[in-house]
This record gives sequence, structure tokens and C-alpha cells, in this order.
Amino acid sequence: MKFISQLLCTVILLTFAMSATAQKYKVPADTGKLNEEYVKVQNDIADLNAQLSIAQNNLPGFQSKATSAGSDAQAAATSSSQDASKATNGSLSDSKDAKNSANNAYDKAKDSRSANNNVGKQNEKIRALNKNIAKKQERLKDLDVMRKAIYAQLPAKPQ
Repeated sequence: MKFISQLLCTVILLTFAMSATAQKYKVPADTGKLNEEYVKVQNDIADLNAQLSIAQNNLPGFQSKATSAGSDAQAAATSSSQDASKATNGSLSDSKDAKNSANNAYDKAKDSRSANNNVGKQNEKIRALNKNIAKKQERLKDLDVMRKAIYAQLPAKPQ
């Protein structure tokens, strides 16, 4: 019973808190601040769209680098495997060549993994930018609602 009453009090408190902060600009005197925030949000959206465009334009480059690095790593691994086969029945120089080839293949594999991580980071950046744009657009809609509510309070102009 105690838990239910605490939960009910919390819900009621949150309900009043949400309604109290739901609309920041309420009276015609707030129009200047509302317009200022409106312009700021519009500018933020424009900046985010520019960043999104750049990120989307860079993505194919990252993808081609990842593909190229993957094929380079595969070729280096094949070469390393062939050198290792020769080294099993070969001389000391064959063993050194196999070791160098293995190190090269390892480096290429790290490069490939790094390139794939860069593609993932770029995709994450694009997702985050889209999310931020959606938030800003939602705020812009909220500001439009507030603006309409303020304009509804103003007396009609005589014609």
C-alpha cells in the first residue's frame, strides 16, 4: 500500500511538473524571446543538415577504402600462407620471408579492421545527426504551437 501511494504521488507530481514546463512562452511579451529561439533553432537545423550532407558524401569514400583494405588484407594473407608453405621445407631466408610476409598480412588486417571501424563511425555519425535534426524539428514545431497560442491572445486588427 505504501508503494502504491508513493507511486501515485510521484505520478501526480510529474504530471504537474510536465504541464508547468510544457509551454515556455505564453504571453505576447515573450514574442521577442520566442522569435530569437526560433531563429536559433532554424540555424541549428541548417548547420546539422550541412554536416549531414558532408557525412553522407564522405561515406562512399570510407566504404571504398574499407573494401580496398579488405581485399589487400585477403591478398596479403594468401601471400603469407604461400610463403609459410615454402618455409616449412625451405631455408632460413624462406623463414625470414615468411615472417615478414606474416607481419605484412597482420598489418593489412589491422588496416582493414580500422577502415571498417571508420565506416561504422561514419554511419553512427549520420544516425546521430539525423536524430539531432529530428529533435530540433520537433522543437521548431513546439515553438510554432507557442507562437500560434500567443497570436491567438492578441486582439484582432481592425480593417
